[in-house]
Amino acid sequence: MIKKFVSGTPFNTEAVTDFYSYENNSLASLPYFNFTTEKDKLILEYRMAENDAVYGLGEANRGINKRGGRYVSFCTDDPSHTEEKVSLYGAHNFIIVRSSKTFGLFIDCPSEVVFDIGYERYDILSISCVSDVAIFLITGNGLYDIARQFRQAIGTSYIPPRWAFGYQQCRWSYMSAAEIRDVVFNHRKHNIPLDAVYMDIDYMDGYKDFTVNDATFPDFTAFVNEMSSMDIHLVPIIDAGVKIEKDYETYEEGVANDYFCKNENGEDFTATVWPGLTHFPDFLNPSAREWFGNKYQFLIDKGIDGFWNDMNEPALFHTPEGILEAHERACALADLDPDPASSEYMDCFYKFKDLSSRLNNRMEDYARIYHNINGQTVNHLKVHNLYGYNMTRAAGEAFERICPDKRLLLFSRSSYIGMHRYGGIWTGDNMSWWSHILLSMKMMPSLNMCGFLYTGSDIGGFGCNCSRQLLLRWLGFGIFTPLMRNHAALGTRVQEVYRFENIHEFKNVIDIRYALLPYLYSEFVKAALKDEMYFRPLAFDYPDDEIANRIEDQLMVGEGLMIAPVYTENTVRRYVYLPEDMLYIRFKGFAQRTCEILKKGDHCIEVGYDEIPVFVKKNHMLLLTKPALSSNALDYYKYTAYVYRDPETSVTYELYNDDGYTSRLSLKDNISPISVDESGKLIAASGYEVEV
Repeated sequence: MIKKFVSGTPFNTEAVTDFYSYENNSLASLPYFNFTTEKDKLILEYRMAENDAVYGLGEANRGINKRGGRYVSFCTDDPSHTEEKVSLYGAHNFIIVRSSKTFGLFIDCPSEVVFDIGYERYDILSISCVSDVAIFLITGNGLYDIARQFRQAIGTSYIPPRWAFGYQQCRWSYMSAAEIRDVVFNHRKHNIPLDAVYMDIDYMDGYKDFTVNDATFPDFTAFVNEMSSMDIHLVPIIDAGVKIEKDYETYEEGVANDYFCKNENGEDFTATVWPGLTHFPDFLNPSAREWFGNKYQFLIDKGIDGFWNDMNEPALFHTPEGILEAHERACALADLDPDPASSEYMDCFYKFKDLSSRLNNRMEDYARIYHNINGQTVNHLKVHNLYGYNMTRAAGEAFERICPDKRLLLFSRSSYIGMHRYGGIWTGDNMSWWSHILLSMKMMPSLNMCGFLYTGSDIGGFGCNCSRQLLLRWLGFGIFTPLMRNHAALGTRVQEVYRFENIHEFKNVIDIRYALLPYLYSEFVKAALKDEMYFRPLAFDYPDDEIANRIEDQLMVGEGLMIAPVYTENTVRRYVYLPEDMLYIRFKGFAQRTCEILKKGDHCIEVGYDEIPVFVKKNHMLLLTKPALSSNALDYYKYTAYVYRDPETSVTYELYNDDGYTSRLSLKDNISPISVDESGKLIAASGYEVEV
């Protein structure tokens, strides 16, 4: 059951769909919580018991169980995801509290929300936000039921084309068509599957959205077609900022039609990002959103069928006002007696140092931005978390107009709940740190709770230098994430897999992804269309198992799998807890795999650097096909089935299979049952060839 409680006059974020009609209850009737108001602030408090756990918050730091931490929902461009960071790129204000009265809570608030989940006091869950807010309370039959109800309320998750489940390669930046050809050539030369190559900001003319550098990417349409003939999709980046440049069409149109955000004087707001001085489309203005979305047609007409939205928190390198303030502080410092012992001098020095080190993404600069929302002028700080959401919404809605019968790849860096209906996300600019494999694992089920199923992290890490072993282990987890993208930053070690020794080990791991791809795609689409979770904590499947409830480095995948990736350096084994008897499949590439039944309990398993452990639940089935160099080249009708069942028990797997790109998806029309009956006889749907 879902109930809505209202305080003041909330902003309609459109996170919750209008499919359901909710009665507006007074905040005074909100159960479980005490609340206080201070000026324009609302503070909710819930008393937690010793063993209570709190799940959710989507893309947030720390664990699957958020107990003990402080989290601030304020979309933030910060690539250094160290443990003390409280804000990352997304704002996902949904939690489930597991206690004697288990419930879910969605704080539908587009401005800053602070969750103190036992940080100041271990027994207190405290939530603070503006007083104008809508709160949804969900009760039900356990954790997973509550998550499903919330998913139904916020709408069906975005489903990308099937090729977007293939292996993808990215770097900031491939500077020319020749570099991309070289990347594709080397993957094909070593028989390493690949479906997409990304084009970061340097494919553009002067970092201007919806342009192509004709010098480095001549005859771009022909190049896109050339790559397509090799089953390679090109995926360009689109940034939120529009360069201020005379005769640049997007800039001129935005100015002429008042499509850009304003400052306090009603002038177009200006800040600096990659193109230099930049204006920002007002994505909360429906007219501006439609205009910007239509601009994607420039690249779609050239054959592009995937996009990557970035810098949309929005990221601000600095503003003219910030530079002026720093200049004034520097001048004041220069006018003082430069005596290091002078307290006045040192005070001014540290103020200047602090100011100059935080010119980017300043709260003072965000406060200078204003939006036109249905004729009302609204300060950006009141709606900050909706900016990236509505940029991706602009594209998603435009795709429905431009190519209504075709699915395009679309994902974003910044997001709010509701954006999951238009695109996926990646977890932002992470680092080549071992801890970030585990952090990515912990984010996945939390993001699924909030509707974001098409997710993944930058495999190998974006910043710093990636080691061979780190990349192999990260790929070992990445083969299960819907978005499987290797991505590295300019100036870091190149980390395309063919650049390392013993290339066959990388091929072994990526081959497993392609062998699993039809099954993982099937599980993903079914989860999306049924409002379920593709990734789940063990606690959701085994709520009465106290050991499973505390495990954070194993995940359930789809209806029947459990995974336990290796995420520590220089180890070839790890401990695994099985909450029930399971079939253990140990992959070493596609050709070499062993199976055994492991009993419920603790196990130490061997996991070589190119090996992948997979666990199949009892009375479930896993399907594998033969790997190929691209998703398009796979055989979606020929499988090897691994079945673990009780004696005299039938097992049926419902395989979802479609054409891979049509936008009209249907479980009814695309499900094919594959069964093993009580006697062990296989019964496969017509057209399918299956070996048990």
